[in-house]
This record gives sequence, structure tokens and C-alpha cells, in this order.
Amino acid sequence: MQKFTLEILFQIIGIGSASGLVLNNDSLYIISDNSTFLYQFSMVNQTINKIKLYDNSQENMPKKQKLDFESLTQKGNKLYIFGSGAKPKREQQFIYNPKNQKTEQKDLTLLYQKLKSNAGISDKDLNIEGAVFYKDDLVLFQRGNGEGSKNGIFVYDSKKETSRYIAMPLPKLKTVEATFTDAILVDDTIYFLASAEDSKSTYKDGEVLGSMIGSINPKTWTVDFTTQITETKKFEGITLFKKSKTQIEFLLCEDNDTEELKSNIYKLVLEK
Repeated sequence: MQKFTLEILFQIIGIGSASGLVLNNDSLYIISDNSTFLYQFSMVNQTINKIKLYDNSQENMPKKQKLDFESLTQKGNKLYIFGSGAKPKREQQFIYNPKNQKTEQKDLTLLYQKLKSNAGISDKDLNIEGAVFYKDDLVLFQRGNGEGSKNGIFVYDSKKETSRYIAMPLPKLKTVEATFTDAILVDDTIYFLASAEDSKSTYKDGEVLGSMIGSINPKTWTVDFTTQITETKKFEGITLFKKSKTQIEFLLCEDNDTEELKSNIYKLVLEK
């Protein structure tokens, strides 16, 4: 078990259902699973800039209509946003360049169909909750909280356009297996978040039974450690804050599964 400390760092008013975040210089970029905005929160001025991903971007969209953005990651100067893939409208990707403030949209239907076919995952059970770029690979984290309980990762080789699925069962929190909710690459280690909910559906929320952090060695695709960090909260986003020889600090966001436009940002410190 890794030694850690967890504390609430601040609360952002104006953003709800936070599901992913990336710290870029002094800006904290945040996505929400029921919004079609990308939010830019200034850590210096404590202000929010709403970046439209659609001309008619909305907040607090009904569950049946939302695009369900669950993954936000960075490659080079660009931010990549992924839909969860559980429904056709959730198979979209948005790429945002903070330098020129331009946005691209891509349809991921063919990629997601290939992933589901390779892993034997049904349409309703695909649930992409995290994304990491590692060398030439795009690594997508499948949250196995559906009926099929397939928790694992897809490793997609962008040059060869091939993919493979690696099952990764995680420890139980109380009576329910934890499943992926986000991930980040730090140097040559992938750190991930996972939560447990008392539900067998990728659509319906259940009682939250806690969250854990862990790490994966991308050379062997094996889990190195897992540590439970809360018994009550569902953390859905992780980004690097600071690191030293003895510690690594992350910022986490919590999805409270409500329509309230408030987001708590936590600081998690791991001892190396």
C-alpha cells in the first residue's frame, strides 16, 4: 500500500459533473459528462472560460442526449476529448489547440466498433473513461461496470491501425470490483483511478463504494500497485500537479452525479 494524503484544494462554482481534467501551465482544463463545453479555469485569476465544442453547446444536458465526455488527455500542444462510446452519439472526439484556440471534431464510430469486436464487448457495455498516449499507441481505459464486467485497456497502434484488448481485473471495494475512471502517463508509468459503484449498468448510477489509485507498467501492461484513497467519493479525473524525488502530487476531480454546477478539486500526494 502506498502512503498518501488527500485534501480538498478548492471548489469551482460554475462547472458540474466534472469527469476529466488536464493542467496546462496555469490553466486547469475540465470536461463534464453532461456538457458540451470545455472549461478553462485560471489557477491564477480563479476565472472560468467556456470553450464551445458545438455552436449550440449546452450544460446539464439530459442523460439521453448528452455526449458523455469522460476522457481528457494531452498530446503535444493539443487536448483530446473522448466520448464514452456507450451510444452512437457518444462516439465523438474533439481536439482543441489552446495556442490557436481551434477545435477539430472526429467521428470514432469505426474505431470503437473495432475495439468492441476485438474484445467481445457489447454496444451498451463499451465505456471509455480514460485515455493516454504512449509512444505510438493510444491507450483507452474501458470501465467494466456493465453486465459483462469487462474492465481493461485497449492498446491501439496508430501506425499499424491495429488494436488489442488486455483484461485488467481490479480489487474489490467492499463487495464490488473497482473499475477504471481515468488515467495519466507520468514519465514511464501510467497512474489510474478506479471506482466502485453498486450498479451493473454503464447508464444508471449506483451507490458509490469508494475510489482507488494504482499504476500500470506500460512495458509489461501489468498493475504494479493499488491503494484505496476514499470510501465515499467517485473520482473521475486525474492530472499531474507537481513531482519531486520523494513525492508525486495529482489534482483530482469528483463526479457528484448531480445537476449542481459545483466541482471540488482535490490534491492527492503519493510518497515514492
